Amino acid sequence: MTMQLGISTYTYGWSASAHRVGTASADRSENPLDEQGLLDRATEFGLRLVQIGDNLPLHELLQERIVNLKNSAEKQGIAIELGARGLTETHLETYIGLSQTLNSRLLRFVIDEGAYEPSIDTIIGLLRNAVPALEGANLTLGLENHDRLLAREFAEIVERVGSPNVGICLDSVNSMGAGEGLIEVVSTLAPYTVNLHLKDFGIRRLPHLMGFQIDGRPAGQGMLNIPWLVEQVSQYGRCQTAILEQWVVPEETLAETIAKEAAWADESIMYLQKTGLFKN
Repeated sequence: MTMQLGISTYTYGWSASAHRVGTASADRSENPLDEQGLLDRATEFGLRLVQIGDNLPLHELLQERIVNLKNSAEKQGIAIELGARGLTETHLETYIGLSQTLNSRLLRFVIDEGAYEPSIDTIIGLLRNAVPALEGANLTLGLENHDRLLAREFAEIVERVGSPNVGICLDSVNSMGAGEGLIEVVSTLAPYTVNLHLKDFGIRRLPHLMGFQIDGRPAGQGMLNIPWLVEQVSQYGRCQTAILEQWVVPEETLAETIAKEAAWADESIMYLQKTGLFKN
C-alpha cells in the first residue's frame, strides 16, 4: 500500500493558528493561514490531501465557512481529514458530524486538553460508545500518541476498544516527551497505525554539556529515517495517509518565523516527493 501524502495546519503551526499557544496577541500574524490558504498550498505542491487540526478549530467556524471549505475542496480535488483535541463525548460527536459534512474518512484526536486528562478506562468507554457512529459515518478515528501516556497504553486502548474504526495516529516525535524512543514506539504502535505524522527532528547537546535539546528539522534533514518508518507502518496495511508536520524553531520575529516555516515546508515536500514512497 502506498500512502497518500498531505499537509496540515501543523505543517504551518506558526502561521495557521489564529490563537497560537504561548504567543501574545500583539505578536500574532495579522493574516494567519486559513483553511482556503491551506488548500491552495496543497494545490501548489500537487497534493490532494489536507489535515485540518485543532490549531484551526473547525467547530468554532461559522457554518458558511464550513460549506465554503467543502465546496472548495471538492472543486480543487482535495480530500480533507479532521483533527481535534479534548476527547469528550460531546466533542467527539461534534467532530464526527463535521467529518460527515466534509466527507472526511479520518478523524485524528489528541486525548488531553489543558487540565482534562481522562483515565484509560474513561477513554475506552468513550470510544466504545462512539463505534456505532464511526461505523455509520464510514470514519476511522486515530488517537495521536502524546506525551502523557506510554505507547503500550495507547496500544491497550485500541486493543480493548476492538474496532477497525479506531486506531493510532502515529507521530514520530511526541512520545519522546514520555521518555520513549522512536524504535520502541514504532514497534508497539505500527500495527495499529491508521495515519502517520511525518515530523523530522534533531537532537543536540547543549553548549554547557548538561543535557540535550530536541527540536524540528525539514524532512530528510534530521534524524528521522523516513523510509524505515514508512516501511514499518506499511507492512500492516492500515495506514493510508501520511501528513507532513513541522516543529519550526522560531526566529526573532513572527514574520521571519513564518517565512522560515514556509521554506521548510517547500524543502520537506520536495524531499518527500522525491523519495517515491508516497502518492500525491
